[in-house]
Amino acid sequence: MRIVAAGTPAQRQVLVRVHEHATVFCCEPVEVESNTAPEFVDITEHVVSIVAASGVRFGQATVYSTHTTAAVKINENEPLLLQDMVRALERASPCHADYHHNDFSRRTVNMDEDECPNGHAHCQHLFLSTSETIPILNGSLALGQWQRVFLVELDRPKRRRVLVNVLGIGEA
Repeated sequence: MRIVAAGTPAQRQVLVRVHEHATVFCCEPVEVESNTAPEFVDITEHVVSIVAASGVRFGQATVYSTHTTAAVKINENEPLLLQDMVRALERASPCHADYHHNDFSRRTVNMDEDECPNGHAHCQHLFLSTSETIPILNGSLALGQWQRVFLVELDRPKRRRVLVNVLGIGEA
């Protein structure tokens, strides 16, 4: 393999011009109230609004769930597809299956006063993700035509918090 320099010195000046712009770091929460589980809550417009307010022209937005039973995914917001995805999650980790995590007579750690059997939600989360990172190009999320950002509630109706972390280059 041969390494070739990245352009002429005149072309490298472009990097200097980029450094003259403002580096932007922004982190804002999105609060979500889920109604059921599993549920796909479309939070795209909230993410779009945070990115627009950040002033980032080129960079990335990371959307991160602060929960182990609520995921973040990018997919299509089509009602029949959402039903299919709910059924797929339920087939992968059925709500009423036997989970050691749900045996409160043996489990002794990470317990809340209002603890409920939710082993299925943790197992479903294994198939999803805690975050998604989306490029920002010309000040907009570079989502495909049908792509939307979802908080996926896996446990039960509750208040959830998602962090939108925006990093990039804005106008000076």
